[in-house]
Amino acid sequence: MKQDLLSVDDALLRLLAGARKPAEAETVPTLKAVGRVLARSQHSSMNVPPMDTSFMDGYAVRCADLGGTETGLPVSQRIAAGHVGEPLAAGTAARIFTGAKIPFGADAVVMQEACEAVEGNGDAVLIRHSPKSGEWITRSGADIAAGAQILAAGIRLRPQDVGLAASVGLAELPVFLRLRVAVFFTGDELVMPGEPLPPGAIYNSNRFVLTALLGRFGCDVTDYGIVPDRLDRTRAVLREAASAHDLILTSGGVSVGEEDHVKPAVEAEGELSMWRIAVKPGKPLAFGKVGRAAFIGLPGNPVSSFVTFLVFVRPFILASQGIEKTVPVSQPMRADFEWPKPDMRREFLRVKLNGAGGLDLFPNQSSVVLTSTAWADGLVDNPERNPVHRGDVVRYLPFSAMLD
Repeated sequence: MKQDLLSVDDALLRLLAGARKPAEAETVPTLKAVGRVLARSQHSSMNVPPMDTSFMDGYAVRCADLGGTETGLPVSQRIAAGHVGEPLAAGTAARIFTGAKIPFGADAVVMQEACEAVEGNGDAVLIRHSPKSGEWITRSGADIAAGAQILAAGIRLRPQDVGLAASVGLAELPVFLRLRVAVFFTGDELVMPGEPLPPGAIYNSNRFVLTALLGRFGCDVTDYGIVPDRLDRTRAVLREAASAHDLILTSGGVSVGEEDHVKPAVEAEGELSMWRIAVKPGKPLAFGKVGRAAFIGLPGNPVSSFVTFLVFVRPFILASQGIEKTVPVSQPMRADFEWPKPDMRREFLRVKLNGAGGLDLFPNQSSVVLTSTAWADGLVDNPERNPVHRGDVVRYLPFSAMLD
């Protein structure tokens, strides 16, 4: 490996060192908080449930009133969820339903399957079970105790998280402002789908992939589209983007060719570091600043752009959103393929789970074969110079985890 190549880990450390955690937050309705990053930890001001409730449909009883294998009791009341019954009189039972408040005096619930309404008398029940005190009763605070932390700061809120917040009465939640990301693409060869494809032109797939990925991570995206291969136009877009965004993301145009204007444009408007990283697919990555906005320039090849986004841009975005955990969850999996000639760089191979519990390899691992990313459901993170033989255990990164 050439000495001037940065390792993937070193490049990640440099990127994350340049990520600014969000300083501003806003309050949003809990109903609209899914996908946002929680700015402050949340605690419950109440017990959940707030009172002792029935875990089953059945009959609330006093254990002292029951003896032997069968006991007949008059039914003194009926208590549905959301209603409060009267204190339970000695020697009686209360018909009760799941979630209803246990009446004062009752100390157990007998499930209805162990009970039988007395024939011809709808106000009496035959109890065929002797319960223990507390049976089928959910105690107040069994789920959440008053004062307990229910949500930690720095998590991206999921549907179950906002449900938990709602369960303790939180109608609003403090969340960090969305990360504002500007994205544009350079290249006179780029054409949008739906337009005629002239000789030498290609359709701009990176625009669709990157804007979709940014949206997936909850960014507020401004898409400047395709910028002509002109230095003055590239500089103008950079200035405009930097004035209102936290991050500027591009693909292509950061090489040293005469028509690659992103590199000199960023250097003219801000500062730029060009990194050659020991990663495949990928290798070239640009990182810098334009005004207060961070800048990341990705390779132009579609697979390289996709993979380097997941490996490098994803953790940078998460850190910039205030999320502490940026490392994707990996799984040890069995390789059902051969990879006998590894690269000197760390490789991210496109693979797919098979029906036998192992991983299959897409046959063409070229950085221009976008088909491999649509076919695959994850990547194998393969160390430098590491051959893979059928049956080896490899580090599998499912897209489901990397896109979370």
